[in-house]
Amino acid sequence: MGAAARTATTGINRRTACAGLLSIALTTPGRGARAQTTEPPFKIFDFDWQDRHRGRAVPARLYWPGNRQRDVAVPLVVFSHGIGGSRLGYSYLGRRWSSRGVASLHVQHVGSDATLWRGNPLGLVGRLQAAAQESEALARAADVRFALDRMLDADADGLGASLDRGRLIAAGHSYGANTTLLSVGAQVVRDGRTISCLDDRFSAAVVISSPPFYGETDLSAVLHPVAVPTLHVTATDDVIEIPGYRSPAADRLAVFDAVGDPRKLLAVFQGGSHSMFTDRAMTGGMALNPKVKAATADLALAFLDLTYDGDASGLMRWRDDWSPILARPIRTEAF
Repeated sequence: MGAAARTATTGINRRTACAGLLSIALTTPGRGARAQTTEPPFKIFDFDWQDRHRGRAVPARLYWPGNRQRDVAVPLVVFSHGIGGSRLGYSYLGRRWSSRGVASLHVQHVGSDATLWRGNPLGLVGRLQAAAQESEALARAADVRFALDRMLDADADGLGASLDRGRLIAAGHSYGANTTLLSVGAQVVRDGRTISCLDDRFSAAVVISSPPFYGETDLSAVLHPVAVPTLHVTATDDVIEIPGYRSPAADRLAVFDAVGDPRKLLAVFQGGSHSMFTDRAMTGGMALNPKVKAATADLALAFLDLTYDGDASGLMRWRDDWSPILARPIRTEAF
C-alpha cells in the first residue's frame, strides 16, 4: 500500500483513538480484569488514499471486526455518504456492522463532501449545485471503485487477503444511494451514449433514502439494469430539502419500484426525516431517531443473511422487534 497508507492505518490520530476507546468502553461486555482481556468489537483505520490517475484524493475510514475468527473471510460494505458528508459520518452503521463481523469502508467524496458547508454562505447554493453535476456523480462512482481496488489489494496490511470476494456490498445514503445504484448497474444515456459505472464485484446493495436521478424522467430505464439484490430504507417524512432542490418522500418509493432486479426489500419508517439516517442525533424525533438507526443497521445484517445464506430468520426477528415503528409491513419481493 505504500508508507503513507500504512501510516494512516496504524497511526490513528489522537481524536480517532479516543473515539475508538470510548466506543469500546461503551460496547465491550464484562467489567474489571475480564473486560480488559475482551477483544474489542471493532477497530478503526483511516486511509488517505490518492488516485493519481484522476488527480483526486479518496480519504476513507474502515471499521474492521475486532473479534473475527482468523479463518473466516470478512464481508465488506463500501459506503458512500450524502452531499456534504465525510468518511466520519454514519458511524453507527460502521460500528454495528463491524461488531457483527462485516467490515465497513466509508469513502469520502472530495467534490461533494463537508467542505461545501464552509466559506461564504452566499455561495452555498452554487457549491451545492456544482456538487450535484453529472461529472461529480461519475467521480463518486469512480471513488467507490478505487477504494474497493485498494481494499482488495492483497498487500493492504493483511486486511485485503482476509476479505470475502463473494460478499462485497455497495451502500449509501441520499446522494450516496445514487452512487451505490450507479455502482451496481444504473445507467443513463447522454447524446446516444450509455454511461455505465457498473462494478460487477458488488453482489448486493443497501440503498438508504435515494433521490431520483437528476434530469431523468424515466426511472425504469435508468434502474432496470440493476441486477443484484437491493435493500431500500426510507421514512414517510423522508423529504430532501436543500437550497435549490426538493425531493418528496414518494421519490424513494419510485426508486424502489424502478429497480429491475426483483430481489428487493423495502422498509418505510413512520415519521422521521431525511437526515435521521445520518449521525445527527435529534432530527426525526428524539425517541424515534435512535430506534431507526438501530433498526436500519440490523435490517442490513438480516438482508445480508437472506441474500447470501438464504437465512430469513434474522428478518423474521427484525419484523417482530421493529414493526411498531414501521409505516407499513416490510415489503419483500422474489426472495
